[in-house]
Formats: sequence, C-alpha cells, structure tokens
Amino acid sequence: MGIDALDSRYSWIRLGVSLLIAMIGNVGMWAIIVIMPAMQAEFQTARADASLPYTLTMIGFALGNLVIGRAVDRFGITVALSVSALTIGGGFALASVAGSVWTLSFLQLVIGFGTAASFGPLIADVSLWFLKRRGIAVAIAASGNYLSGAIWPLLLSGVLADHGWRAVYVVLAVVTVAGVIPLSMFLRARVPLEASAHSDSITAARARSAGFSPRTLMWLLGLAGIGCCVAMSMPQVHIVAYCVDLGYGPAVGAEMLSLMLMGGVVSRLISGLLADRLGGVMTLLIGSSLQCLALFLYLPAGGLVSLYMVSLVFGLSQGGIVPSYAVIVREYMPAREAGARVGFVIMATIIGMAIGGWMSGWIYDLTGSYHMAFINGIAWNVLNIGIILLILTRSRRAMRMAPA
Repeated sequence: MGIDALDSRYSWIRLGVSLLIAMIGNVGMWAIIVIMPAMQAEFQTARADASLPYTLTMIGFALGNLVIGRAVDRFGITVALSVSALTIGGGFALASVAGSVWTLSFLQLVIGFGTAASFGPLIADVSLWFLKRRGIAVAIAASGNYLSGAIWPLLLSGVLADHGWRAVYVVLAVVTVAGVIPLSMFLRARVPLEASAHSDSITAARARSAGFSPRTLMWLLGLAGIGCCVAMSMPQVHIVAYCVDLGYGPAVGAEMLSLMLMGGVVSRLISGLLADRLGGVMTLLIGSSLQCLALFLYLPAGGLVSLYMVSLVFGLSQGGIVPSYAVIVREYMPAREAGARVGFVIMATIIGMAIGGWMSGWIYDLTGSYHMAFINGIAWNVLNIGIILLILTRSRRAMRMAPA
C-alpha cells in the first residue's frame, strides 16, 4: 500500500475495530462512577473522600494521554493498547480486593493511566489513516468514549445489584484484557512511508500558512483546551447537584447528563463532517461559540422542561469540541509527532475539566448558588474563542501574504 492506503477500505475497517476498542477500553473512566455509592457505603466514608478515586482516575487519564501518546509514535498502537489493557486489568483485579478508599484511589490512578490509550493515542492513530475524511474518522473514534459511558453502566447494573461492586471490577478485569488485546492485533500495520510523506507534505504547507511555529501552536491549543473544558465541566460535572438544589432530585439530573452524552455523540459526528469541509479550526470555533451560547441559556433556565432543552442544546454544542483539537493537530503538524502532540492537547482538555469541576464547586461554596459558576464558565469560554479567532485570523493573513 502507498498513498492509496489513506481513506481506503482498510482504513474504515481499522476505524471500526478502533471504535470497538474505545468502547471497551474507556470503561475505566466510567466504572468508578457506577460503583461509587456502593463503595462509599462499604467503606463508610464521606462523599468528598469517596470522590477521590474519580479525581485520581482523571489525573491518571490526563498523564496517560501524554505519556502513551509519545509511546505510540515510537512503538505503535498495538503495543501501547496491549500493555495498557494489562495495566487496566491488573488495576481492576487489585482494586476488587482493596481494603480502603485510599488503596482504591491509588489503583484508580493506574486504571485511569491505562484507560488513556483508548482515547487520545487511539484517536491519533486513526488520524494517520485518513486525509480526505479525517474529520469524521476522528469523530467516530472519539465517540467511543461517550458510547462507553452510555452502555457500560447499563450492562454492569445487574452485576452490581446481585454481587456488589467488587464483582463488577473482576468482570471488567477479564473483559478488558480479553477484549482489547485480541482486537489490538488487527491494528499492527503501520502507515506506509509513502502515504505518511504525502500527508506530511500537505501538513507542512498548512503549517506555513498558520503563521505559528508547531510549538507555539501546540501551546495555544493547550490553553484553548483548558479554557473550553473549564467551561464544559460546569454542566457536565454539576448538573446532578444543580437539579438537586432546584428540587428535581438526582434521578432527573442523571437523565439530563445522559441526554448531554447522547447529544455529544451526535455532535461529534456532525462536527467530523464539518471538519472535512471547513477544517478543524473553523469547526472548533463553531462548537465553542455554540457552547458559550448554551451556557448563557442556563442562566435564565430554571423550569424542568427548559433545563432538559438547554441540556440537549449543550450536548449538541460541545461534543465535537475535543475531537476538533486532534483534527487541528493533524492538519498542522507532522504524522511522526501525532501521538505526542495530540496527547498533549487532549491532556490539556482533561486538566481543564478537572480544574473546572473543582472551581465550580468552590464558587458554589462561596456564593451559595451556581449562578456565578456559570458566568465563570462563560468567561473561560470567551478566552477559548479568542485564541481560536487569533489562530484563524493569523492563518488567513499569512495565506494572503504568501507568494503565489
């Protein structure tokens, strides 16, 4: 295979396998949410302490996107996924016999680190096999994370009810190793040098037109990622608590969160199609602007119907934002650096989610409501939009000034 390897039949088969891996491998990010109430009851700990395993999961997830992304550039995605599956499986198995919330928290750090291989690094690998349809391919691969969050809680609920949270983790230890490792063997092929060189020649032309060095562009995208995800975290992390404060109860909040996630899947697919036509920067600008609008709509929304509607709008707005960063990296940076560069930017978005989730709670404690927390999210969203506009206008100016 040469240049024809890009956007080929094999590319799409490979994408399908990658989506299955993502749906299995990302369970490490959602499992702790499913078992948290049962785990808290067993250890008889406070809610803040019971939330610590999730926090450590996200820290491990952020670090894993960066470190494993670099490993993929050197060793390939199959090695990275196989080692990560063993790491996740071992983490789940040991966590199933954890004697304290602190031991569980440390093991969740390990699980989160391994889980990262099925997100940023896998998305980066998928992007190498597409050129004309890179946007929709990246969006499909990224949707595996949300689909994992929508499917696994339903599949695990019976095991949790009948046998407890420790049995859930034993099941996940087996499923992760037995599912991810065999599937990853289908991804052993590397992108042909001719196809990679052709892709990089187009990337180099775009990079010159961006008006920024790759390092500067990467840091700008990282800052933009923090800004958009601090904003994104306000509804995603606090919507259940917000509904409880309004008197609607946690079940309604959980339904709104599910509505956001399913809207996010639709948004990712639509954004992928847009990215193939408009490019990653313009797609990101559209998504960030719509997310900002949705955050404004939360301010007057207090009724049950209006909150459902705004939550759906929010999900349809924000789902395509994170995958757009991966598309931009591949548009402006060489294939040989894809894993490291995508991993860095994805790590920045996860850091933004972690900071934003804490910051919104801190603002709530200070003010006694989420009103100022929504305004804080809007401010960070405006920062994100400003950076994306800077990249867009600088690129267009550089293209106008470039000699024919």
